[in-house]
Amino acid sequence: MPAANKTTAGALAAKFGLELRGDANAPVRGVAPIADARAGQLAFYSTEQNSNAFKILPIEVLEKTRATVILVQPEMAGHAPVGATLLITDSPRGNIVKILGEIYREKPRFGISKNAHIERGVFFRKKRTTYVGQFATIERGAVIEQGAKIYPYAFIGRNVVIGRNAIVRSGAHIENATIGADCVINAGAVIGKDGFGYTRQNGHNIFIPHVGRVVIGERVSVGSNTCIDRGAMTDTRIGDGTKIDNLCQIAHGVVIGSECFLASGVGLAGGVVVGDRALLGGHVGVANGVHIGNDASVGANSGVFRNIPDGESHMGYPAGPGTEFMRHYAWLKKQMKN
Repeated sequence: MPAANKTTAGALAAKFGLELRGDANAPVRGVAPIADARAGQLAFYSTEQNSNAFKILPIEVLEKTRATVILVQPEMAGHAPVGATLLITDSPRGNIVKILGEIYREKPRFGISKNAHIERGVFFRKKRTTYVGQFATIERGAVIEQGAKIYPYAFIGRNVVIGRNAIVRSGAHIENATIGADCVINAGAVIGKDGFGYTRQNGHNIFIPHVGRVVIGERVSVGSNTCIDRGAMTDTRIGDGTKIDNLCQIAHGVVIGSECFLASGVGLAGGVVVGDRALLGGHVGVANGVHIGNDASVGANSGVFRNIPDGESHMGYPAGPGTEFMRHYAWLKKQMKN
């Protein structure tokens, strides 16, 4: 675990509006799973079931924990060990996210390394709030907004905009793009390079020049080694709050809505449109020009060749409605037994 920022139960209660029961000065030197927590650590116990992925632990785990501070729901407080300091909330799962961010918050980085290569004509909104690590490169015409952090060996091309408080991790390569506020571009991501656009003429593959950009909204996360191609004549666009895992491929002219999740290995061909709040499982492939609706979901390893309406769940190869896929699977198993 990274080094924790030391705090107290009382400070956490005040910052996040939690009810405190016990010692306000109880130290919090880190966070751990409730079954493994030791003295000086904070743990949480919850009966929330936001999805099937959340498992409710046996109550004995709460009763036997050695954590000094426990984040817990009001109805579960009576099962906590005697002497433990409690932080009471209706949503321990929601608040543990905030507490983790507070306790393991990275110390602020400021300053521009003398080993960074910054061309003349780069505009810093507030240079003293910016961090640029050693051997990072920023080409002329780039705009670096207030609070941006550009880590060592990152490359920022001409006329790129890096938004307020955005983070560009080591080795990321960004060209022909606008990155919104509070985005995180992880190590090795490549954004704004030409797409895989060719035409066949006289038996030869001829490259189609790309003149579009990549426009990424606010609070977007782009995983390590993910590639997002610039548009050929229109922009590739990623909506606010969307999270893209490692090793994904977003082709030229793709439009992804807000608050989507794309798991590792997703590949979107050119011109795909994904609506708001869509969920795409690992290694989903989507063919050129397909539209995936708002609140739709696609199961892992599916191949999508036709449009998916709003709110529907599809899976399989070729992907179809989930209930249809399960009926086909059940029939196949029955035939194998026969």
